[in-house]
Amino acid sequence: MEVQVAKTEEQIQDVFNVRKTVFVLEQQVPLEEEIDEYESDSIHFVLYDQNKAVGAGRFRILEGIGKVERICVLKSTRGKGAGRSLMLAIEEYAKQQPLSHLKLNAQTYAIPFYEGLGYEVVSDEFLDAGIPHKAMKKSI
Repeated sequence: MEVQVAKTEEQIQDVFNVRKTVFVLEQQVPLEEEIDEYESDSIHFVLYDQNKAVGAGRFRILEGIGKVERICVLKSTRGKGAGRSLMLAIEEYAKQQPLSHLKLNAQTYAIPFYEGLGYEVVSDEFLDAGIPHKAMKKSI
């Protein structure tokens, strides 16, 4: 598996296709909530397995903190280290920026995954697109 920063139009479409499959089709998030006004301000990452896009995520800097967003992996690839590979690549990118912390909003079922990467819960539960989440933070 290989994570790439999405730079070409084809890579960006791969990112959106994975996100639509996971968030819109699987989790029933409305498309207009999934694809938002921050797309052009974000750095997009795509995870390939044998040249097939199987994971995606995006990264933004907000008020001096790196924000990891839209992390997803196709169902057929889950449990094989794909999410971890994607997160580690985003974190490596973030470490090259003048940042001390990363934050993300985790779906509650995924909190143990992020805790395994060193994130800690910093909020009460809230709904995002009708799905329970908690904010998490990590020093880098």
